[in-house]
Amino acid sequence: MSHRSPTIVDVAARAGVSKSLVSMVLRDDPGVSPARRAAVLAAADELDYRPNRAAAILAGTRTRTVGVVVDDFRNPWFVPMLEGVRTALAPHGLRLTLADTRANAHLGTSPLDDLLALRVDGVVLAAEGSADTAVPPGTPVVVAGERATVPSGLDVVASDEAAGGRLATEHLLSLGHRHIVHVTGSGGPAAARRAAAVERMVAAGSAPLVYGSGATAESTGYEGTRRALVEHPETTAVFAANDVMAMGAIAAVRDAGLHVPEDVSVIGNDETPLASSPLVRLTTVDPHNDEVGRLAAERLVDLIGAPRGQGAPERTLVAPTLVVRSTTAPPRA
Repeated sequence: MSHRSPTIVDVAARAGVSKSLVSMVLRDDPGVSPARRAAVLAAADELDYRPNRAAAILAGTRTRTVGVVVDDFRNPWFVPMLEGVRTALAPHGLRLTLADTRANAHLGTSPLDDLLALRVDGVVLAAEGSADTAVPPGTPVVVAGERATVPSGLDVVASDEAAGGRLATEHLLSLGHRHIVHVTGSGGPAAARRAAAVERMVAAGSAPLVYGSGATAESTGYEGTRRALVEHPETTAVFAANDVMAMGAIAAVRDAGLHVPEDVSVIGNDETPLASSPLVRLTTVDPHNDEVGRLAAERLVDLIGAPRGQGAPERTLVAPTLVVRSTTAPPRA
């Protein structure tokens, strides 16, 4: 025997109000009195009513959903960022849906377009954009993280990646390292860290050695460090563009018959769960991606509630901090 799911008509009957008033409550219309709103929500809860999101989309009402675009689910940097987004959305009753730039690449569509097709109320763009990334006018979108290309007119909330690059390099220099290799990757965050690291090494009289330019992946960290140790055996420290690449760097040092940190110190960036693992205890830079996600989501909620006009876009930077663990130490005499 089938059990019919409750409808908006059932909720209206239980609450003793009209169907149109129930619709106003479900779309969070401010024109409903607190008493009637409470009665409708209580009735919906008693009936275990779940709004039909597809119907809401067709009707042109808000879906109370925020989309988040990330670069690659394989990179754990976004985990704290998503937690920050979730923390900011929860008080507003907004749900979160994810899109990965790689997941549907075979279809030739952009994840931003895919989310907008679902009529999300706004998007946190935590991935690299491109010059042809089109954001429809009036669509609330906030960029999370330092990006090489930012679509025109969008707010940006990011960690100060240049400051993070300086923190990592200055830590190694302060320990006495002068033969430092930076293993880098592509994208805005890596480029900012690379430029700051090179600048700081030059200022300290140390010749910058930079390897890698592709994906910020473990394999890139491994291959870049392996080459550096062969071509520059005097290397005593490696600054990897992120924690995943630092894992590859550590593996390359060990495969070369050397030890971390006795022979080669290794420092990463992102303060991912990998870094604090008892198996690694990686020294790293914490960009506070949870704070980046929270601030980006809060800004997005503001835009959803009151879309701005043609004012200048805002740029907010979060200060990173250094987390010292056991993979860095002074070089051997």
